[in-house]
Amino acid sequence: MTDTIRAAADAASKADAGAENPEEFTRIGEMAKSFDVTLRALRFYEDRGLIHPRREGTTRLYSRRDRARLKLILLGRRVGFSLREVKQMMDLYDPKGPNTRQFKLVLERSQRQLGRLEARRAALDEAIRELKDLTAVVRDRLDSVQPLRRAG
Repeated sequence: MTDTIRAAADAASKADAGAENPEEFTRIGEMAKSFDVTLRALRFYEDRGLIHPRREGTTRLYSRRDRARLKLILLGRRVGFSLREVKQMMDLYDPKGPNTRQFKLVLERSQRQLGRLEARRAALDEAIRELKDLTAVVRDRLDSVQPLRRAG
């Protein structure tokens, strides 16, 4: 996951460094396939202002920056952030600034989300333990009842 974050940040920095090369644009179908998302999802992210593909007629062309942003969107969703939170964090990015405000917000939100995920994992671990205990009890009772049924 750390590689994903670094790759997205590197791609965003490179995209901001200079003009886009026409060969570096990706069409919507290729974009969807390479990120394993639907065309509808890409259009939705565009409607929400999360990515900004260039338009040539009805063709959407995605830049390296859009690719980087999509990586961050998908990472954010995978770890449980809302699209609103993802957008807020990404919108603070300034290619010419130190991004201190963005980093602080990402850190604060990430720590809060990590706490939520750890609490959810603890609840899941407890539920798994209880379910294992229940299946063991049921298995023991079934084993003790089955010999009686065979005899009768």
